[in-house]
Amino acid sequence: MSVEVIRVPLQEVTDLVRPNEVLPFRVFDAQGRLLLSEGHVISGEEQVHALIERGAWAEHDRVEDVRAARGLASPGDPRIAVVRETNLFDRWEQAIWSLDTLLRKLRGGTAQADDLIRAADAQVALVDRDPDVALFMANRQEGLRYALYALTHSLHTATLVLLTGRALGLPPPLVASAVRAAITMNAAMAELQATMAEQRDPPSAQQMALIRSHPVRGAAMLRAAGVTDAAWLAAVEQHHEQTGGAGYPAGLASPHALAHLLRACDVYAAKITPRAFRAALPPQAAARQLFQQEQGSPLASTLIKSVGVYPPGDFVTLKSGEIGIVTRRAQAGRGMQVATLSDARGRPVADTHHRDTADPAYAIAGPVTDRSGFPRVLPERVYGVLAA
Repeated sequence: MSVEVIRVPLQEVTDLVRPNEVLPFRVFDAQGRLLLSEGHVISGEEQVHALIERGAWAEHDRVEDVRAARGLASPGDPRIAVVRETNLFDRWEQAIWSLDTLLRKLRGGTAQADDLIRAADAQVALVDRDPDVALFMANRQEGLRYALYALTHSLHTATLVLLTGRALGLPPPLVASAVRAAITMNAAMAELQATMAEQRDPPSAQQMALIRSHPVRGAAMLRAAGVTDAAWLAAVEQHHEQTGGAGYPAGLASPHALAHLLRACDVYAAKITPRAFRAALPPQAAARQLFQQEQGSPLASTLIKSVGVYPPGDFVTLKSGEIGIVTRRAQAGRGMQVATLSDARGRPVADTHHRDTADPAYAIAGPVTDRSGFPRVLPERVYGVLAA
Protein backbone atom coordinates (compact mmCIF):
# COMPACT_ATOMS: atom_id res chain seq x y z
CA MET A 1 0.00 0.00 0.00
CA SER A 2 1.55 3.31 -1.06
CA VAL A 3 1.68 6.23 1.36
CA GLU A 4 0.51 9.56 -0.02
CA VAL A 5 3.24 12.18 0.09
CA ILE A 6 2.12 15.61 1.25
CA ARG A 7 3.72 18.29 -0.91
CA VAL A 8 4.95 21.58 0.51
CA PRO A 9 5.43 24.22 -2.22
CA LEU A 10 8.95 25.57 -2.21
CA GLN A 11 7.78 29.16 -1.84
CA GLU A 12 6.51 28.16 1.62
CA VAL A 13 9.94 27.00 2.80
CA THR A 14 12.22 29.67 1.34
CA ASP A 15 13.52 30.32 4.85
CA LEU A 16 15.09 26.86 4.66
CA VAL A 17 16.40 27.24 1.10
CA ARG A 18 19.08 29.90 1.05
CA PRO A 19 22.05 30.55 -1.28
CA ASN A 20 25.31 28.78 -0.38
CA GLU A 21 23.57 26.61 2.20
CA VAL A 22 23.32 22.85 2.08
CA LEU A 23 19.78 21.79 1.17
CA PRO A 24 18.19 19.90 4.11
CA PHE A 25 15.64 17.94 2.02
CA ARG A 26 14.97 16.72 -1.50
CA VAL A 27 13.23 18.94 -4.04
CA PHE A 28 10.91 17.65 -6.79
CA ASP A 29 9.23 19.26 -9.78
CA ALA A 30 5.48 19.45 -10.43
CA GLN A 31 5.55 15.99 -12.05
CA GLY A 32 7.28 14.44 -9.03
CA ARG A 33 10.68 14.18 -10.72
CA LEU A 34 13.79 14.73 -8.63
CA LEU A 35 15.40 18.12 -9.13
CA LEU A 36 17.79 18.38 -6.19
CA SER A 37 19.04 15.84 -3.66
CA GLU A 38 19.41 16.51 0.05
CA GLY A 39 22.88 17.93 0.64
CA HIS A 40 22.92 19.93 -2.58
CA VAL A 41 24.09 23.54 -2.26
CA ILE A 42 21.71 26.22 -3.52
CA SER A 43 23.70 28.45 -5.85
CA GLY A 44 21.74 31.70 -5.66
CA GLU A 45 18.41 33.48 -5.62
CA GLU A 46 18.07 32.87 -9.37
CA GLN A 47 18.04 29.14 -8.73
CA VAL A 48 15.38 29.50 -6.03
CA HIS A 49 13.17 31.52 -8.39
CA ALA A 50 13.67 28.99 -11.20
CA LEU A 51 12.67 26.16 -8.87
CA ILE A 52 9.52 27.97 -7.78
CA GLU A 53 8.59 28.63 -11.43
CA ARG A 54 8.86 24.88 -12.04
CA GLY A 55 6.32 24.23 -9.28
CA ALA A 56 9.00 22.70 -7.04
CA TRP A 57 8.04 21.16 -3.73
CA ALA A 58 9.49 19.28 -0.76
CA GLU A 59 8.15 16.41 1.35
CA HIS A 60 6.07 17.65 4.27
CA ASP A 61 7.41 15.18 6.85
CA ARG A 62 11.01 16.01 6.03
CA VAL A 63 10.32 19.76 6.17
CA GLU A 64 8.73 19.37 9.60
CA ASP A 65 11.73 17.33 10.80
CA VAL A 66 14.09 20.08 9.68
CA ARG A 67 12.04 22.81 11.34
CA ALA A 68 11.89 20.83 14.55
CA ALA A 69 15.62 20.14 14.52
CA ARG A 70 16.51 23.76 13.90
CA GLY A 71 14.12 24.89 16.58
CA LEU A 72 15.98 22.73 19.10
CA ALA A 73 19.45 23.37 17.72
CA SER A 74 22.03 25.22 19.78
CA PRO A 75 25.11 27.06 18.48
CA GLY A 76 27.54 24.56 17.00
CA ASP A 77 24.83 21.91 16.51
CA PRO A 78 25.35 20.16 13.13
CA ARG A 79 21.62 20.50 12.45
CA ILE A 80 22.12 24.23 11.90
CA ALA A 81 22.35 25.16 8.22
CA VAL A 82 25.77 24.54 6.73
CA VAL A 83 27.21 27.39 4.68
CA ARG A 84 30.24 27.06 2.39
CA GLU A 85 32.00 28.97 -0.35
CA THR A 86 31.00 28.47 -3.97
CA ASN A 87 33.34 26.23 -5.97
CA LEU A 88 33.73 25.40 -9.67
CA PHE A 89 31.24 22.54 -9.53
CA ASP A 90 28.67 24.88 -8.01
CA ARG A 91 29.16 27.14 -11.02
CA TRP A 92 28.17 24.25 -13.29
CA GLU A 93 24.99 23.85 -11.28
CA GLN A 94 24.37 27.59 -11.52
CA ALA A 95 24.72 27.34 -15.30
CA ILE A 96 21.85 24.84 -15.43
CA TRP A 97 19.47 27.12 -13.57
CA SER A 98 20.56 30.24 -15.41
CA LEU A 99 19.82 28.47 -18.70
CA ASP A 100 16.47 27.27 -17.34
CA THR A 101 15.44 30.85 -16.55
CA LEU A 102 16.71 32.13 -19.89
CA LEU A 103 14.95 29.50 -22.02
CA ARG A 104 11.70 30.09 -20.14
CA LYS A 105 12.00 33.77 -21.04
CA LEU A 106 12.76 32.85 -24.64
CA ARG A 107 9.66 30.67 -24.85
CA GLY A 108 7.62 33.39 -23.16
CA GLY A 109 8.79 36.04 -25.61
CA THR A 110 10.64 38.19 -23.06
CA ALA A 111 14.27 37.20 -23.77
CA GLN A 112 16.49 39.48 -25.82
CA ALA A 113 19.32 38.50 -28.14
CA ASP A 114 21.87 40.13 -25.82
CA ASP A 115 20.65 37.94 -22.93
CA LEU A 116 21.30 34.84 -25.01
CA ILE A 117 24.72 36.06 -26.14
CA ARG A 118 25.79 36.79 -22.56
CA ALA A 119 24.68 33.32 -21.46
CA ALA A 120 26.67 31.67 -24.24
CA ASP A 121 29.72 33.79 -23.45
CA ALA A 122 29.43 32.80 -19.79
CA GLN A 123 29.34 29.14 -20.79
CA VAL A 124 32.47 29.57 -22.90
CA ALA A 125 34.21 31.14 -19.90
CA LEU A 126 33.10 28.26 -17.69
CA VAL A 127 34.47 25.65 -20.09
CA ASP A 128 37.68 27.63 -20.50
CA ARG A 129 38.08 27.77 -16.72
CA ASP A 130 38.84 24.02 -16.89
CA PRO A 131 38.04 22.12 -20.12
CA ASP A 132 38.77 18.75 -18.51
CA VAL A 133 36.23 19.41 -15.78
CA ALA A 134 33.75 20.43 -18.49
CA LEU A 135 34.25 17.05 -20.18
CA PHE A 136 34.00 15.29 -16.82
CA MET A 137 30.63 16.94 -16.22
CA ALA A 138 29.46 15.76 -19.64
CA ASN A 139 30.49 12.16 -19.01
CA ARG A 140 29.68 11.67 -15.31
CA GLN A 141 25.94 12.40 -15.27
CA GLU A 142 24.97 10.45 -12.18
CA GLY A 143 22.21 12.58 -10.71
CA LEU A 144 19.65 11.19 -13.17
CA ARG A 145 17.61 14.38 -12.93
CA TYR A 146 15.55 13.74 -16.04
CA ALA A 147 13.53 16.90 -15.52
CA LEU A 148 16.69 18.85 -16.35
CA TYR A 149 17.77 16.74 -19.31
CA ALA A 150 17.20 19.43 -21.96
CA LEU A 151 19.30 21.91 -19.98
CA THR A 152 22.26 19.68 -19.13
CA HIS A 153 22.31 18.19 -22.62
CA SER A 154 22.50 21.64 -24.21
CA LEU A 155 25.33 22.71 -21.91
CA HIS A 156 27.32 19.53 -22.54
CA THR A 157 26.74 19.83 -26.28
CA ALA A 158 28.04 23.40 -26.05
CA THR A 159 31.24 22.06 -24.46
CA LEU A 160 31.77 19.66 -27.36
CA VAL A 161 30.95 22.32 -29.95
CA LEU A 162 33.41 24.76 -28.41
CA LEU A 163 36.32 22.31 -28.18
CA THR A 164 35.69 20.72 -31.58
CA GLY A 165 35.07 24.00 -33.39
CA ARG A 166 38.32 25.42 -32.12
CA ALA A 167 40.22 22.23 -32.99
CA LEU A 168 38.82 22.45 -36.52
CA GLY A 169 40.26 25.94 -36.79
CA LEU A 170 36.93 27.70 -37.26
CA PRO A 171 37.05 31.51 -36.93
CA PRO A 172 36.18 32.65 -33.38
CA PRO A 173 32.94 34.37 -34.46
CA LEU A 174 31.69 31.11 -35.99
CA VAL A 175 32.64 29.16 -32.86
CA ALA A 176 30.71 31.71 -30.80
CA SER A 177 27.68 31.30 -33.06
CA ALA A 178 27.89 27.51 -32.70
CA VAL A 179 27.94 27.71 -28.89
CA ARG A 180 24.96 30.06 -28.93
CA ALA A 181 23.15 27.58 -31.15
CA ALA A 182 23.99 24.70 -28.82
CA ILE A 183 22.41 26.29 -25.75
CA THR A 184 19.28 27.33 -27.64
CA MET A 185 18.80 24.45 -30.12
CA ASN A 186 16.08 22.70 -28.11
CA ALA A 187 14.30 25.67 -26.56
CA ALA A 188 11.05 24.71 -28.30
CA MET A 189 10.98 21.17 -26.88
CA ALA A 190 12.63 21.36 -23.46
CA GLU A 191 9.70 19.91 -21.52
CA LEU A 192 9.16 17.17 -24.09
CA GLN A 193 12.82 16.17 -23.80
CA ALA A 194 12.42 15.84 -20.04
CA THR A 195 9.37 13.63 -20.51
CA MET A 196 11.02 11.43 -23.09
CA ALA A 197 14.15 10.98 -20.97
CA GLU A 198 12.08 8.79 -18.65
CA GLN A 199 9.60 7.43 -21.19
CA ARG A 200 9.78 3.73 -22.04
CA ASP A 201 7.53 3.80 -25.13
CA PRO A 202 8.52 5.21 -28.53
CA PRO A 203 7.36 8.79 -29.23
CA SER A 204 3.66 9.14 -29.98
CA ALA A 205 2.46 10.73 -33.23
CA GLN A 206 1.87 14.01 -31.39
CA GLN A 207 5.34 13.90 -29.83
CA MET A 208 6.92 13.13 -33.20
CA ALA A 209 5.21 16.16 -34.71
CA LEU A 210 6.66 18.36 -31.96
CA ILE A 211 10.10 16.80 -32.37
CA ARG A 212 10.17 17.30 -36.13
CA SER A 213 9.02 20.92 -35.89
CA HIS A 214 11.16 22.06 -32.97
CA PRO A 215 14.13 23.32 -35.07
CA VAL A 216 11.89 25.69 -37.03
CA ARG A 217 9.95 26.77 -33.96
CA GLY A 218 13.18 27.32 -32.03
CA ALA A 219 14.64 29.50 -34.79
CA ALA A 220 11.42 31.50 -34.86
CA MET A 221 11.74 32.15 -31.12
CA LEU A 222 15.28 33.39 -31.66
CA ARG A 223 14.22 35.74 -34.45
CA ALA A 224 11.46 37.09 -32.21
CA ALA A 225 14.11 37.75 -29.55
CA GLY A 226 16.08 39.83 -32.03
CA VAL A 227 18.69 37.32 -33.16
CA THR A 228 19.98 38.24 -36.63
CA ASP A 229 23.12 36.05 -36.77
CA ALA A 230 22.49 33.93 -39.89
CA ALA A 231 24.93 31.19 -38.87
CA TRP A 232 23.35 30.84 -35.40
CA LEU A 233 19.84 30.68 -36.86
CA ALA A 234 20.85 28.19 -39.56
CA ALA A 235 22.56 25.93 -37.02
CA VAL A 236 19.40 25.79 -34.88
CA GLU A 237 17.04 25.42 -37.81
CA GLN A 238 19.13 22.71 -39.49
CA HIS A 239 20.74 20.79 -36.60
CA HIS A 240 18.75 17.64 -37.45
CA GLU A 241 19.43 17.81 -41.18
CA GLN A 242 21.84 15.25 -42.66
CA THR A 243 24.09 15.41 -45.69
CA GLY A 244 22.25 13.65 -48.48
CA GLY A 245 18.79 14.75 -47.35
CA ALA A 246 17.88 12.07 -44.79
CA GLY A 247 17.33 14.53 -41.92
CA TYR A 248 14.51 16.87 -40.92
CA PRO A 249 12.58 19.15 -41.01
CA ALA A 250 13.39 20.15 -44.62
CA GLY A 251 15.42 17.16 -45.84
CA LEU A 252 18.30 19.42 -46.94
CA ALA A 253 21.03 17.67 -48.93
CA SER A 254 23.73 20.14 -47.83
CA PRO A 255 23.11 21.57 -44.35
CA HIS A 256 25.03 24.58 -43.07
CA ALA A 257 28.51 23.70 -41.78
CA LEU A 258 27.65 24.85 -38.24
CA ALA A 259 24.49 22.73 -38.30
CA HIS A 260 26.66 19.73 -39.23
CA LEU A 261 29.00 20.46 -36.31
CA LEU A 262 26.10 20.96 -33.91
CA ARG A 263 24.38 17.76 -35.00
CA ALA A 264 27.53 15.65 -34.53
CA CYS A 265 28.11 17.03 -31.03
CA ASP A 266 24.41 16.72 -30.20
CA VAL A 267 24.35 13.06 -31.25
CA TYR A 268 27.56 12.16 -29.39
CA ALA A 269 26.40 13.90 -26.21
CA ALA A 270 23.02 12.12 -26.37
CA LYS A 271 24.67 8.72 -26.74
CA ILE A 272 26.80 9.10 -23.58
CA THR A 273 23.83 10.30 -21.52
CA PRO A 274 21.66 7.77 -19.64
CA ARG A 275 17.87 7.70 -19.80
CA ALA A 276 15.51 6.04 -17.36
CA PHE A 277 15.20 2.95 -19.56
CA ARG A 278 18.44 3.16 -21.54
CA ALA A 279 21.97 3.05 -20.21
CA ALA A 280 24.54 5.50 -21.49
CA LEU A 281 26.87 4.23 -24.17
CA PRO A 282 30.56 4.08 -23.21
CA PRO A 283 32.45 6.94 -24.88
CA GLN A 284 34.38 4.47 -27.03
CA ALA A 285 31.15 3.00 -28.45
CA ALA A 286 29.66 6.47 -28.99
CA ALA A 287 32.81 7.57 -30.80
CA ARG A 288 32.83 4.45 -32.97
CA GLN A 289 29.20 4.94 -33.98
CA LEU A 290 29.76 8.61 -34.76
CA PHE A 291 32.83 7.79 -36.86
CA GLN A 292 30.83 5.23 -38.83
CA GLN A 293 27.83 7.52 -39.32
CA GLU A 294 30.09 10.34 -40.46
CA GLN A 295 32.05 7.94 -42.70
CA GLY A 296 35.30 8.93 -41.07
CA SER A 297 34.89 12.63 -41.80
CA PRO A 298 37.40 15.18 -40.47
CA LEU A 299 34.63 16.49 -38.22
CA ALA A 300 34.15 13.11 -36.53
CA SER A 301 37.90 12.56 -36.18
CA THR A 302 38.41 16.00 -34.68
CA LEU A 303 35.55 15.62 -32.20
CA ILE A 304 36.87 12.26 -31.03
CA LYS A 305 40.42 13.60 -30.74
CA SER A 306 39.19 16.66 -28.85
CA VAL A 307 37.45 14.66 -26.13
CA GLY A 308 39.85 11.70 -26.12
CA VAL A 309 39.28 7.98 -26.49
CA TYR A 310 39.11 7.85 -22.70
CA PRO A 311 37.70 11.31 -21.88
CA PRO A 312 37.57 12.82 -18.41
CA GLY A 313 34.76 11.14 -16.50
CA ASP A 314 35.34 7.72 -18.09
CA PHE A 315 36.09 4.64 -15.98
CA VAL A 316 39.26 2.71 -16.79
CA THR A 317 41.26 -0.22 -15.48
CA LEU A 318 44.98 0.33 -14.96
CA LYS A 319 47.83 -2.15 -15.40
CA SER A 320 48.17 -1.99 -11.60
CA GLY A 321 44.74 -3.63 -11.29
CA GLU A 322 43.21 -0.45 -9.90
CA ILE A 323 39.96 0.96 -11.26
CA GLY A 324 39.86 4.70 -11.66
CA ILE A 325 38.25 7.61 -13.39
CA VAL A 326 39.99 9.82 -15.92
CA THR A 327 40.40 13.40 -14.71
CA ARG A 328 42.79 14.97 -17.23
CA ARG A 329 43.52 14.38 -20.89
CA ALA A 330 47.11 13.70 -21.93
CA GLN A 331 49.38 16.70 -22.41
CA ALA A 332 52.93 17.14 -23.62
CA GLY A 333 55.22 15.33 -21.22
CA ARG A 334 52.54 13.41 -19.35
CA GLY A 335 49.83 10.88 -19.95
CA MET A 336 46.19 10.92 -18.99
CA GLN A 337 45.60 11.48 -15.30
CA VAL A 338 43.45 8.97 -13.43
CA ALA A 339 42.03 9.13 -9.90
CA THR A 340 41.75 5.66 -8.38
CA LEU A 341 38.53 4.35 -6.87
CA SER A 342 39.63 0.82 -5.97
CA ASP A 343 42.59 -1.18 -4.72
CA ALA A 344 44.77 -3.39 -6.91
CA ARG A 345 42.12 -6.11 -6.75
CA GLY A 346 39.39 -3.84 -8.05
CA ARG A 347 37.64 -3.53 -4.69
CA PRO A 348 36.11 -0.08 -4.00
CA VAL A 349 38.02 1.91 -1.38
CA ALA A 350 37.64 5.35 0.17
CA ASP A 351 41.20 6.48 -0.52
CA THR A 352 41.97 8.13 -3.86
CA HIS A 353 45.37 8.18 -5.53
CA HIS A 354 46.28 10.12 -8.66
CA ARG A 355 48.06 8.13 -11.37
CA ASP A 356 49.90 9.32 -14.44
CA THR A 357 49.17 6.80 -17.17
CA ALA A 358 52.50 7.63 -18.87
CA ASP A 359 54.03 5.46 -16.12
CA PRO A 360 53.98 1.87 -17.49
CA ALA A 361 52.88 0.58 -14.08
CA TYR A 362 49.72 2.68 -14.35
CA ALA A 363 49.05 2.52 -18.08
CA ILE A 364 45.41 2.13 -19.09
CA ALA A 365 44.55 -1.53 -19.61
CA GLY A 366 41.07 -0.84 -20.96
CA PRO A 367 37.62 0.51 -20.15
CA VAL A 368 35.51 -0.69 -17.23
CA THR A 369 32.48 -2.61 -18.44
CA ASP A 370 30.80 -3.21 -15.06
CA ARG A 371 30.46 0.08 -13.18
CA SER A 372 27.87 -1.09 -10.67
CA GLY A 373 30.40 -0.97 -7.86
CA PHE A 374 30.89 2.75 -8.40
CA PRO A 375 27.37 4.16 -8.67
CA ARG A 376 28.28 7.75 -7.84
CA VAL A 377 31.57 9.62 -7.98
CA LEU A 378 31.50 13.16 -6.65
CA PRO A 379 33.79 15.46 -8.64
CA GLU A 380 35.23 16.86 -5.40
CA ARG A 381 36.57 13.41 -4.59
CA VAL A 382 38.72 13.17 -7.71
CA TYR A 383 39.55 16.86 -8.30
CA GLY A 384 39.43 18.26 -4.81
CA VAL A 385 37.64 21.55 -4.23
CA LEU A 386 38.40 23.76 -7.23
CA ALA A 387 37.98 27.49 -6.81
CA ALA A 388 35.13 29.06 -8.73
